[in-house]
Amino acid sequence: MGRYRPPVIPASQYITPAGFQRLNEELERLWRQERPRVTQSVSAAAAQGDRSENADYTYGKKRLREIDARVRHLRRRLEGMNVVSNPPSDPRRAFFGAWVTIEDDAGARHRHRIVGPDEFDMAADYISMDAPLGRALLGKGLDAEITLQLPDGPRQLTVVAIEYEVAP
Repeated sequence: MGRYRPPVIPASQYITPAGFQRLNEELERLWRQERPRVTQSVSAAAAQGDRSENADYTYGKKRLREIDARVRHLRRRLEGMNVVSNPPSDPRRAFFGAWVTIEDDAGARHRHRIVGPDEFDMAADYISMDAPLGRALLGKGLDAEITLQLPDGPRQLTVVAIEYEVAP
């Protein structure tokens, strides 16, 4: 196996105000609370002497590397983010931040919110705009027919409703 790694497709740079706040809070917590606490425990473990058999030192250093990697990632992501707080000029179409209700062939309805890739884990009904369903819904209007290719075959979906949250 070679060293070649295919280029990573960059994630979308859009985020809701709530998602931006959550990532900012995580960054602050990691940098101002957790990292100083772990650094202090690593320093205390290092002061005990033999570091080769010191589990507190070894795991503390590992945790510091994890924290630093996450902090770098969050800073890089937050730097280029576009916070989208207003609905689009055409609220009859599904764009970023829209709550979209879709109906499948069996008549079952599902409601999803189209969000950025950094916040789809905030709620069970959030989907990333980079996911296949999210990409298929973007720009669609009411009563639009969507064919989604799934592993068990194509699935027909119809857009039933599109709503946007009003910014406070």
